[in-house]
Amino acid sequence: MKRLEKKTALITGAARGIGRAIAEKFADEGADLALCDLNSDWLQEAMTACRAKGVKVNGYTANVSVAADAQNTIEAIVKDFGRLDVVVNNAGITRDGFLLRMSEEDWDAVLDVNLKGTFLLTKSAAKIMLKQRSGAIVNLASIIGLIGNAGQCNYAASKAGVIALTKSAARELASRNIRVNAVAPGFITTKMTETIPEDIRKKMLEAIPLERFGAPEDVAEAVLFLASDSAAYITGQVISVNGGMVMQ
Repeated sequence: MKRLEKKTALITGAARGIGRAIAEKFADEGADLALCDLNSDWLQEAMTACRAKGVKVNGYTANVSVAADAQNTIEAIVKDFGRLDVVVNNAGITRDGFLLRMSEEDWDAVLDVNLKGTFLLTKSAAKIMLKQRSGAIVNLASIIGLIGNAGQCNYAASKAGVIALTKSAARELASRNIRVNAVAPGFITTKMTETIPEDIRKKMLEAIPLERFGAPEDVAEAVLFLASDSAAYITGQVISVNGGMVMQ
């Protein structure tokens, strides 16, 4: 039996990169998919790829940082699929810049999508899962939320907040058999990281004991584990997928 068979999963930021890899991995494991993203063209491509694997796939264009969008998306998913078993809060952005030069607008934009968006989707989904008395929520954090990084005060703060939110929500929801965990990727090769200058990429590679950058599929495997019944006794945890770059 496939690990997510007969389950419905919502994945935000699902159109490309890590989100797309998670979507395809979940489809391989039998999950019906609710894919959410702001970019409708990329979202259609992801939906087509997942449907080819023989599962039901619906797409939802929404801004996760807007409360009405988050609530309406969850309600639409339950109407379309009848239930919601897994939520993967993957949507995220960066607006890098040194602290003294960072605008309030860039601070707010990153915190709104990365942290507030995770809060809003988790809150709306939890209402459904509480009635079902089951569910799994997996939040995408980052090793930057664990160790910080120059030029990323906003991003680091947002991902540290995601980790704290994950642990607090896990304590609140555990009595209803709802598990909340996080995955903290390290340097993963995506469109977002391709713009990093080569000299910085070289220094980062030297700091990774496994001597390679991660792939989106590496993160997807960890998310799949936490979303599945294989992790039935795991909640409030953060799994770092970083090749040994950060060890705790």
